[in-house]
Amino acid sequence: MALNNPYTAYSQYKQNNIMLASPQELTLMLYNGAIKFANQAILAIDEKNIPKAHEAIVRASDIIIHLNSTLDMKYEVSNGLSQLYDFITHQLQEANIKKDKQILVELLPILTELRDTWKEAMNLAKKA
Repeated sequence: MALNNPYTAYSQYKQNNIMLASPQELTLMLYNGAIKFANQAILAIDEKNIPKAHEAIVRASDIIIHLNSTLDMKYEVSNGLSQLYDFITHQLQEANIKKDKQILVELLPILTELRDTWKEAMNLAKKA
């Protein structure tokens, strides 16, 4: 039986979490993913694993591009977020071209702040 395999069971669990998540929770997952992939890229650069670094940076970049493309531009905050996402995307591209760990290290606090702010907004919305 497939569920006897712990990896298969965990994959199914993760898939169920995604399918049942609210749009707000999905956004939080995306921020967490971008942070995770940036960290993976840093480790891969340290290990001189260029293909793994490239893949991780591309995945982080794809997440930020997706977040940017889903902004509702009728809100003023979206304009600022779009500019920030454009900056992050550009920096990720530079980090990928140069395999520059320092760029990624400098992006992590920005990504973390975005994630933490989103999480706080979610908590405030639940209380309202």
